[in-house]
Amino acid sequence: MRDLKIPAERHPEKAHRPDNEQPKKPSWIRVKAPVSEGYKQTRDIMRANNLVTVCEEAGCPNVGECWSQGHATMMIMGEICTRGCTFCNIATGRPDELDAFEPGRVADAVQKLGLNHVVITSVDRDDLTDGGAEHFAQTIRAVRHRSPNTTIEILTPDFLKCEDSVLETVVAACPDVFNHNLETVPGLYPEVRPGARYFHSLRLLQRVKEMDPSMFTKSGIMVGLGEDRQSVLQVMDDMRSADIDFLTIGQYLQPTPKHHRVDRFVTPEEFKSYETAAFGKGFLMVSATPLTRSSYHAGDDFAQLRAARQKKLGLA
Repeated sequence: MRDLKIPAERHPEKAHRPDNEQPKKPSWIRVKAPVSEGYKQTRDIMRANNLVTVCEEAGCPNVGECWSQGHATMMIMGEICTRGCTFCNIATGRPDELDAFEPGRVADAVQKLGLNHVVITSVDRDDLTDGGAEHFAQTIRAVRHRSPNTTIEILTPDFLKCEDSVLETVVAACPDVFNHNLETVPGLYPEVRPGARYFHSLRLLQRVKEMDPSMFTKSGIMVGLGEDRQSVLQVMDDMRSADIDFLTIGQYLQPTPKHHRVDRFVTPEEFKSYETAAFGKGFLMVSATPLTRSSYHAGDDFAQLRAARQKKLGLA
């Protein structure tokens, strides 16, 4: 697919800005520093169980709000990634050996936090023959055993360098939601997600549906990286062709000066327009706001997603 840059005249705020100058952060993207007692309690549980969270590692802007409510996204398989995506602040390098006791510690934390819904993600582990699929499955089973009423959402890597059969290992563990983010439009993959392949990621989600049609699938992209509106709409069409249920769209925020620059800050009105378009294309659930992240309000969104399916099937 050909990905065209948005002409500067369509976005006047870019017309006279040098390429190396960052756009000014607007008011709608600002968040308060985390200071609540609930935030501290969640942090203490994470520390006591020696767990890594993507909330901290990726510098999520919603960490204060989510942790104050006892919600955290567990990141398994270490804190060092084998990829070097230019949007991501997680360290790249040679990861440590897998911790066989980590699934149990995740399950302990989920129980202590009293979570109704948990999101489990990971770094990319291209060094492992199965990409960490069995470790995901063990973690899902451990949480199910300790907290049988907790619904489980996973946000997986793409398993790009693995045999096709490894995906079956994860799906067979029966997470409630299988999420894998496309992250951006295909035309930006070489500079934003150079170690990944757009159509491989899309096919991964399609295969999940083929293996278990009842499993909810989810994917997300960031905007403000240099994409244009038409390319975003095309990604929506591609996702619907893969029968993806849930779409998230959020504003890209540059973690450090060394990372991919912010092209522009997309307005709340534009996000609303993307949401309207996505629902029109048939997604059961859409979250499109400047501060949307894959795990943001995941529990509430899952409840709405399940209700939307029941309504579609005439069961509500």
